[in-house]
Amino acid sequence: MRAVVFTLGCKVNEAESASIMAALEEMGVETGDSLGYADAYILNTCAVTREAERKSRQLISRVKKFNPAADVFVCGCASEKDKQSFIARGVAAVAGAREKQKIIDAFAARYNLNATAMPYPKQTKTRAFVKIQDGCNNFCSYCIIPYLRGREVSRPVEDILREIAATDCPEIVLNGINISSYEGGLETLTDALAAVDKRIRLGSLECSAITDRLLASLTRLKDFAPQFHLSLQSGSNAVLRAMNRHYTREEYLEKCAEIYKYFPDAAITTDIIAGFATETEEDFENSLSIIDEAGFARIHAFAFSPREGTAAFKLKDLPPDVKSERLHRLLKAADACSEKFNSRFLGTEREIIAEETVGDYTAGYTDNYIRVYTQGNLTAGEKYRVKLIKLFKDGVLAVNER
Repeated sequence: MRAVVFTLGCKVNEAESASIMAALEEMGVETGDSLGYADAYILNTCAVTREAERKSRQLISRVKKFNPAADVFVCGCASEKDKQSFIARGVAAVAGAREKQKIIDAFAARYNLNATAMPYPKQTKTRAFVKIQDGCNNFCSYCIIPYLRGREVSRPVEDILREIAATDCPEIVLNGINISSYEGGLETLTDALAAVDKRIRLGSLECSAITDRLLASLTRLKDFAPQFHLSLQSGSNAVLRAMNRHYTREEYLEKCAEIYKYFPDAAITTDIIAGFATETEEDFENSLSIIDEAGFARIHAFAFSPREGTAAFKLKDLPPDVKSERLHRLLKAADACSEKFNSRFLGTEREIIAEETVGDYTAGYTDNYIRVYTQGNLTAGEKYRVKLIKLFKDGVLAVNER
């Protein structure tokens, strides 16, 4: 039989879905991760925004169009938040964000298979997303995820090292719901990775994680990718307080300066919310002005989405047209900062890992997260020295110097 494991949401969800796929294959089931015909579907859902929840619920009708008789199993944050809405849609089984094993067990019981414990993820791409922890204790006022994922739990270093050793992927991305809270300090893990002969990239970080101790540890890695996704959310101190973020604008910029001191070519990427409930026009202008001050390479911009059950849900939301207009301005600023960062490296040589074919080009990423397009069929997973020659599509066109 064939099962599709389809994922919405974050890289942690992707890593967990890859583990589900590996478990199904151990049970003799053919798997895929793209929507198409299958005998059964496992849908790993997201609830970070209302739109994500809506898409999660719509997935059931989408997969039924491929095979109306297929069994549908649902897990993830959206089903953790509202199991009944999925049960009412007649699915075979529902589990929450912390119950992925229950979905595997339910799948096995449905088809009289021998259930297996969730193994290491089945890695199908050039980048392996390795989950190092789960949960979050921060309780930002706008975020529902701590209520769905639970308290912070870190994986042992030894288990992480075994998973990394078991993958053939040339790049490892350390991810989790809040990797900045890794038990014992994130540097205890990065110290242990010093002998790993793969490109190491970090997932999303909080300001608290950026210390001289961590940055020095990263310099000792054999192939560290100097991209730091340092969550900002707002450039206004007043909004940061309302969001229950535990840093100021000034402290954030100090952390950026520390990063550049150790890694002058670093890409600092971030998230910024437009139109938080308490945000004034002046607050929003502070978010725009910090973009150049921090020298961001890329921004994930989105409009504030009130989540029932969070502290910010009780605040009066801004009018939709105000949020939309601010998001438009933020997206325009995000495009400009990406172009400025990419332009800085034109004429230089950098190493990429080839990832995929895009039309007549092979696409991949530099260590500092510039999307690169080269002509010719480069081998996925292989490293190439390329020269960046001009801005192109969402990144840079390059010529292969290898």
